Amino acid sequence: MSRVEETPNVSAAAPMMSVESPVAAGGPAHLSVVPPAAQTSPNPAPESAPPATRADAPKAGAGSKADGKGGDGKGEGARSGLDIEAFSQNLAQMVDEGSKALAAYLGPRTQAKTDDLADEIADALKTVGQVAEYWMTDPQRSLEAQTRLMTGYLSVWTNTLKRLGGEKVEPVTAPDAKDARFKDEGWRESPIFDALKQAYLVTTRWAEEMVEQAEGLDAHTKHKAGFLVKQVTNAISPSNFVMTNPELIRETFSSSGENLVNGMKNLTRDLVAGNGSLKIRQTDMSAFEVGRNLATTPGKVIYENDLMQLIQYEATTGSVKKMPLLIVPPWINKFYILDLTAEKSFIRWLVDQGISVFVISWVNPDARLAEKGFDDYMREGIMAALDKVAVATGERQAHAMGYCVGGTLLATTLAYMAATGDDRIASATFLTTQIDFTHAGDLKVFVDEDQLAAIERKMKQTGYLEGSKMASAFNMLRSNDLIWPYVVNNYMKGKAPFPFDLLFWNADSTRMPAANHSYYLRNCYLTNNIARGLAELSGVRIDMTKVNVPVYSLATREDHIAPPNSVFIGANMLSGPVRYVLAGSGHIAGVVNPPAKMKYQYWADGPTGPSYDLWLQGAQEHKGSWWPDWLNWFSSYYPEDVPARPIGGGHFTPIEDAPGRYVREKS
Repeated sequence: MSRVEETPNVSAAAPMMSVESPVAAGGPAHLSVVPPAAQTSPNPAPESAPPATRADAPKAGAGSKADGKGGDGKGEGARSGLDIEAFSQNLAQMVDEGSKALAAYLGPRTQAKTDDLADEIADALKTVGQVAEYWMTDPQRSLEAQTRLMTGYLSVWTNTLKRLGGEKVEPVTAPDAKDARFKDEGWRESPIFDALKQAYLVTTRWAEEMVEQAEGLDAHTKHKAGFLVKQVTNAISPSNFVMTNPELIRETFSSSGENLVNGMKNLTRDLVAGNGSLKIRQTDMSAFEVGRNLATTPGKVIYENDLMQLIQYEATTGSVKKMPLLIVPPWINKFYILDLTAEKSFIRWLVDQGISVFVISWVNPDARLAEKGFDDYMREGIMAALDKVAVATGERQAHAMGYCVGGTLLATTLAYMAATGDDRIASATFLTTQIDFTHAGDLKVFVDEDQLAAIERKMKQTGYLEGSKMASAFNMLRSNDLIWPYVVNNYMKGKAPFPFDLLFWNADSTRMPAANHSYYLRNCYLTNNIARGLAELSGVRIDMTKVNVPVYSLATREDHIAPPNSVFIGANMLSGPVRYVLAGSGHIAGVVNPPAKMKYQYWADGPTGPSYDLWLQGAQEHKGSWWPDWLNWFSSYYPEDVPARPIGGGHFTPIEDAPGRYVREKS
């Protein structure tokens, strides 16, 4: 499924002050430390996210002056607004806190804990080495590559000298307009920081070109090398370091270094929470609790087995649709992404529209479930749930809705049922679901035979894949949104991340049973056997073309997990009527988009055929959420209403209140 691709902008406006550059004091070049009146607003947070940092900046350190006249009012410290005494005290405290962070990191390793990174590092070096080999085996080619890089640097240097002399010049290169790392005015106003930014961008684009222009590499190796290069260049951005980021310099001066003390405390806290591994907080985890202010739609757990609990939600209308709905969430994440706060809850909205909603809540598995495979999730998950839905409602058939990998499981289950003559699923909805994985995006860089063998060796030792491994992989897909802004905010600005429900869910990871995860990676990402008709479930060959029930297939336009073209290709494999709809935004916000907010848009009714691009050209754009469109589609197939059903239909004794205990189990 997903890790979050829609994140708040963690750049918060810091107190501004004027700091002269020691290089050009008194001349036209200054460190661009912009006074408050000249500040521009931070880049608006994408999607529905609030700003991810607390609005109040850290208080100045001991002895600092609110008016900026630090210390005794003498010397350079006073002219810059820096309280030297407080700064010195805070530096000493930072060193002390740093020793605690080091202890938190080393402590578990004295107890035989290892980082377990040898396989990943070896694979990365092997991949990048193939690119380097292409350039270094031909001296002329290598010289030309170096010349291009040096030419870029010289151009930046020449422009910088001109700016220092008071000339106005066009930049050699500029960041993308959506790149929030360089939104601060200091990156433009100061020739020094502008040169640093441009030199970084020249280096980044040169490195990307080295990968793109390397010949003789297979597509997977080139894709993986490009991904690795992007991770490295994102990590070394000057925006990530105190001494090369004008905003962080202002933050440090204005608080007399207390931000660094607070940042080191945050680092220690996160290392302790990760048992020696850095567990970067993206939100205030104390602000939310499942069942208290998340996943609060009233309902009951009416059935459970080793793999799942089945939740039925209480009707809020006098009558309901005769056709019940069974939701199959991904097991890679927890189901309450569809039941966040009340105003964002898709499940609550469905119930309020008069639909009898049942949801599978997958267990967070441990070593005891190591042998549970894809077919077990089909039989003990979807099929067991269908049995109970039929008893609770009196309806032999149900509509099934699958989200991401839950949708992939649902699609293969439909193919299995078609092959075995089982028609209990009358129709289906797929939310950002891939069936064909040919164009599965950047997640494919993590899957090849060598990497899979390494993963399977680790899973054999534990019986499962730790949830943090998948979380890290998803975060790396958008490291400039999901990793580095929080490194800067938490450890350099020393601020606490803002409470945000979606990021709380994102951090609430789950484990994957060894057998199930291996089947999924091999038959989807590695071999694409499900789409090719070569996969089997419980001894039955899976043929997706045999699925002929009506289908509503939703993709999202900015999806990094299930790209819209990939979803489109999979939907076109099915033989029944398919309504393909494209929502604005990404894998999460494009799906969890309540109509009341009137955010984003969706496209529908493009020309049928195999071409996604042609479909998009002819599709009609509609403002707002796709939810009402789905309801109209569903109602057109199932217009009949019946009196509201009691939970369990008189046949089940509720086990516990929703959301149940399975979803509360932490990894």
